[in-house]
Amino acid sequence: MNGSHTEKPIEHPIENPILPSDSAAAQAELSPSGQLPLERLTFWGGVKDCIPTLLGYLSIGFAAGVVGAAEGLSVLEIGLMSVFLYAGSAQFIVAGMMSAGSSILSIIVTVFFVNLRHLLLSAALAPMFRQYSAKKNFILGAQLTDETFGVAINRLTPNTTHRDQWMLGMNITAQINWVLATLVGAWFGTWIPNPQQFGLGFALPAMFAGLVVQSLIHRKKFRTDLIVAGSTIVYFVLAFLWLPGHIAVIAAAVAAAITGMVVER
Repeated sequence: MNGSHTEKPIEHPIENPILPSDSAAAQAELSPSGQLPLERLTFWGGVKDCIPTLLGYLSIGFAAGVVGAAEGLSVLEIGLMSVFLYAGSAQFIVAGMMSAGSSILSIIVTVFFVNLRHLLLSAALAPMFRQYSAKKNFILGAQLTDETFGVAINRLTPNTTHRDQWMLGMNITAQINWVLATLVGAWFGTWIPNPQQFGLGFALPAMFAGLVVQSLIHRKKFRTDLIVAGSTIVYFVLAFLWLPGHIAVIAAAVAAAITGMVVER
């Protein structure tokens, strides 16, 4: 080569970060540094991912329907609760409080506090859905349950796109099964006057216990989990000295969640 000729430097393509929005162009992009390509999620993929949780919905929904019928609620009332309230623990509580003659205001306040945990669940998933409109987030959040949260928090990553379609498929599948299960339970409940003798009242706590064990095994962060479990007990005992029981549970859960976050960081 002579001195008058210089080689043109090789240009390297600029590596773009993963797009924060689920645009069509994002599907063809590769993740930076040669990582896995973006994965497009689908509505039917959400339906498929929901299938492993359906047995829990069927069993707990059946129990909720039986308990509701035993407390004097009609099949229509139980069905409407499953559509508009759509919360297993709250539906058990509403059935019991209505049977006890509690006021509408006290039922609303109790359900509000019981369902406050959904604020924490939604906050944990919010970063994955911030690119969507408020209307779409409202629809997806209204159907969020403990089970769908557990599936979503383990399935969604920054490399997944079209999360809204996937979440909608999972949510619709879950609620349809829940409504059907409660209606079947309400129908059979007319022949089961005392569901407590079959242990149906403990169906919901048993389900939550199973979810906790499954989550602990999947996370494999036993040190952090033990610290959080121990701190939850301590926080609840302290809160119970000054607060009502249902508020003490919520306060202990929030404080323990903050403790876990600090320990992991």
